[in-house]
Amino acid sequence: SLKLIMLKIIKNILLISLFFIFANCDQATQTKNNSNSILVVKVFSSLTCPHCADFHGAVYKKLESEYINTGKVKFEHHAFPLNLAALNAEKILQCTTDTKANMDFLTEMYKKQSVWASGSDIKVINKSIKKISKEFNLTEDQMNKCLADQKLEENILNERIEAQKNYKVKSTPTIYLDEKKYEGKRDYKSFKKEIDKLL
Repeated sequence: SLKLIMLKIIKNILLISLFFIFANCDQATQTKNNSNSILVVKVFSSLTCPHCADFHGAVYKKLESEYINTGKVKFEHHAFPLNLAALNAEKILQCTTDTKANMDFLTEMYKKQSVWASGSDIKVINKSIKKISKEFNLTEDQMNKCLADQKLEENILNERIEAQKNYKVKSTPTIYLDEKKYEGKRDYKSFKKEIDKLL
């Protein structure tokens, strides 16, 4: 089908782009949220993108303490892999079903990005990802199953297609506060100021 052909094309592009500079990794009237609903922060990112790692490192822990744990904000990580390393890392990330463990794992993957994402080939990269994953009680068998899971791969690549279609994502990270794109600076002070305006 056309959908499967599209998924294969995207996977081939990710494979080809594995060892190229992440050129797409960055590009440099919000409304008041009058309801009592939770503000949703959507971050479309690639796990190999240094700008995504910088943003996550700058805002997530403070955001968690001040807004997520108090029920004011919901944080959503949306997969937008730019290469095969990011796709495989995303597959293993999604092996963790517990939300808290998943976010802790995501934070750790970004923190150690320079270690695992710079392997000489995809086998070395997979091995480095697995080493980090074991800190989150994932077994070798679980990780191998996730890496081989075609349905999981399709879901991740479909999420990327939907992000391009519905949120016009062209680079990472692309950040939305509810359904409005965040165009400000990526430091916590600037991000917090925008959140406070919407709450």
